[in-house]
Amino acid sequence: MSALELTADDRRILTAARTATLATIDPAGRPRLVPVCFVVDHGAVLWIPLDDKPKRGADPRTLARVRDILERPGVTVLVDRWSEDWAELAWLRLRGRARLAEPGTAPVAIIDDLRVKYPQYLDHDLESRPAIAVDLEHAVRWSAGPDTR
Repeated sequence: MSALELTADDRRILTAARTATLATIDPAGRPRLVPVCFVVDHGAVLWIPLDDKPKRGADPRTLARVRDILERPGVTVLVDRWSEDWAELAWLRLRGRARLAEPGTAPVAIIDDLRVKYPQYLDHDLESRPAIAVDLEHAVRWSAGPDTR
């Protein structure tokens, strides 16, 4: 399947969003949702760091979302734009195939982009941790008004 070409409006929503919601499927077939930080490369790959914020286990490969992805790589990512002015509401739903990118395989530019977008990552050792890479396949966007933001 060829890579998804994101529109300018899609990219505007992605660039402005601080977080997204990653949906994986658990072993019982139920959706599992988790808020994530992310960046999108110039192609159509969305990168989600598995940072060193406190987690239940030390190994990020034991996280439920990672186990889900290794067994069932189809995921959905939802990005929304909220405003008290409902004429500015928008969301972007992205579907794709997720994979675990082992340490050292994420492009250096992606790590740099994460640190620019999230200064909290300046003191995180993202280079030595795996990341989730989502190869985007489909996008659906909705907005209440023109996407000019």
